[in-house]
Amino acid sequence: MSNSYPKIYSIKNVEKEVLEQWYTTLVVGRKLDERAPNYLKQAIGWSYHAPYAGHDGIQFAIGQHFDRKTDHLFPYYRDMMTCFSAGLTAEEIILNGISKATDKAGGGRHMSNHFAKPEWNIHNVSSSTGNHDLHAVGVARAIKYYKQKGVAITSHGESATSEGYVYEAINGASREKLPVIFVLQDNGYGISVPKHMQTANRKVANNFSGFKNLRIIHCNGKDIFDSMNAMAEAKKHVLEVGEPVILQANCVRMESHSNSDRHELYRNEYERTYVKEYDPLAKFRRLLTRYHRFNEEELLAIEEKAQLVVKDAHKKALKAPDPDPASIYDFVMPDAYPAEKYPEGTHEFEGEKIKLVDAINQTLKQEFRHNPDTFIWGQDVANKDKGGAFNVTKGMQQEFGEDRVFSAPIAEDFIVGTANGMSRFDKKIRIVIEGAEFADYFWPAMEQFVDSSHDYWRSNGQFVPNMTIRLASGGYIGGGLYHSQNIEGALSTLPGVRIVYVCFADDAAGLLRTSMRSPGITVFMEPKALYNSPQAAAAYPDDFEIPFGKARIRRPGKDLTILTYGNTLIHCLEAAGILEGEGIDTEVIDLRSLIPLDKEAILNSVKKTNKVLIVHEDKVFAGFGGELSSIIMEEAFEYLDAPVKRIGSPFTPVGFNRILEKAILPDTEKIVDAARAMINY
Repeated sequence: MSNSYPKIYSIKNVEKEVLEQWYTTLVVGRKLDERAPNYLKQAIGWSYHAPYAGHDGIQFAIGQHFDRKTDHLFPYYRDMMTCFSAGLTAEEIILNGISKATDKAGGGRHMSNHFAKPEWNIHNVSSSTGNHDLHAVGVARAIKYYKQKGVAITSHGESATSEGYVYEAINGASREKLPVIFVLQDNGYGISVPKHMQTANRKVANNFSGFKNLRIIHCNGKDIFDSMNAMAEAKKHVLEVGEPVILQANCVRMESHSNSDRHELYRNEYERTYVKEYDPLAKFRRLLTRYHRFNEEELLAIEEKAQLVVKDAHKKALKAPDPDPASIYDFVMPDAYPAEKYPEGTHEFEGEKIKLVDAINQTLKQEFRHNPDTFIWGQDVANKDKGGAFNVTKGMQQEFGEDRVFSAPIAEDFIVGTANGMSRFDKKIRIVIEGAEFADYFWPAMEQFVDSSHDYWRSNGQFVPNMTIRLASGGYIGGGLYHSQNIEGALSTLPGVRIVYVCFADDAAGLLRTSMRSPGITVFMEPKALYNSPQAAAAYPDDFEIPFGKARIRRPGKDLTILTYGNTLIHCLEAAGILEGEGIDTEVIDLRSLIPLDKEAILNSVKKTNKVLIVHEDKVFAGFGGELSSIIMEEAFEYLDAPVKRIGSPFTPVGFNRILEKAILPDTEKIVDAARAMINY
């Protein structure tokens, strides 16, 4: 935990040719850093710029030690020099800054100053500071599993350690002994918040000093040589010992946090002058002349060439095309596995009926055999003979081993974030996670879920997380708060994610197979009240698969359409049976795929019956049914003989006592009453 590491690099032993390359890189980078705010002033772009001046040493060292063939780099918004040192050109830096279509990070889709080059494993990260630590841990898990000689490097400021997911990442990396270097660039501020308001320790890395299997290294991030030596030692330790490292670099922030910040409002003149005295570039220049490695004329010549490099890059970048407005619909969601064997997924099969829980379990095992690069983890999914809270994953660890099937820490953000990260290693990887034991507990993962939802769009199609998020959903179990709520309505507001909500075992098997074979993110919602219910059991072939976006008419009719999914499908079918006895012919449509949605099936049914009842378990207010109703009103209004009616829960939480639960959740009686009213309208 000290600064004791071999001094490989010094002003005396580095060859002059190498020093010239270093100084050129540092000068070009600084000129870009200083020029960036002028683009905003000229209304050209770069509306967000976080200057790195004062972080030069550590950022230069990160880039120099990054191997694009074996390593994975997760830079943060201040890491301009890191990315330039790693090999991005000055033109590529400017293209990102002014958000051009040829920007390597994402074609202008992401904020300026979010530099990336995914083809080199310099990853496109979000603006949620520090959340990419979890991605680094995930990709490091893959590096270790596939026995590749490489490291994941993640970088951010010291204030990001206040975020819970940074703790989760470091905890997970140390527990699993993963090849990760966590670089903390400590400049003493989180925007305007001084470090003492973030943590009690003067050196935030020491907050993690009690972690096992974790080395902590401190260095002077303002010094090129100390940073190079510390980074070399960090990488050496990770590769040879097989444990993560926190490298804390002491830096200064010479300018404001960003071009929208005014540091003179919270830093006095003395401090603003003081930090500039510790300018890493100026120090490096003084060393070059003091030790007679370069004379003044040589350095001026390098600086003149650097100025020409920036001017040339500027001219080329300005000529680059802007993003096409028509491209906004590109890369929202990747094409799914085609599921062509049973195109409509509406077959009825003879044979033994299989329970919902067994259908999911069997399909998981089949897909794990089909693709050896499939993994599953989550809370409580693999512990001896137990397979999750509902035994859905029972027997999987025994068959596929602890490296592919394992329990994660009770940290939902960690579960989702490391899935995102591991899928970055190779497109063939497929990951299934239990996002939470109960869907209601998924909320801590929402930060990673939101971030993952726009990875594909944000990266301009260069990366998409390939994961299926299983969530045991809904009520009717007497579970109460955090065990019986529904969240699909909230999740459906985010573009870039498929959402399926099954009821019967055959649909579960078919859609789970399609989910696991498809690139991108699918939320697979399972009505836990029906896991072992005979009502949800069904027969199906071993190779059953269902395409996304295909609703299923579970009961044809001509008088009334009921749109539903999940738990309430059972109640709707019961209600249709009762209504049949009264001479009312009810069509029950199981949506099963919410995103993408089968609008054609919905509208065709409306045109036939002219009356629509929407039933779901979630709250009526702001529930998914509101979107269904709007679609019908906008696209099939002329076919309606009555207003669209919705049945669901009132705008309350779901109570624990069974009396309260019954009063809140939809049931057969409530559906029958609503249907009668619709018919009599």
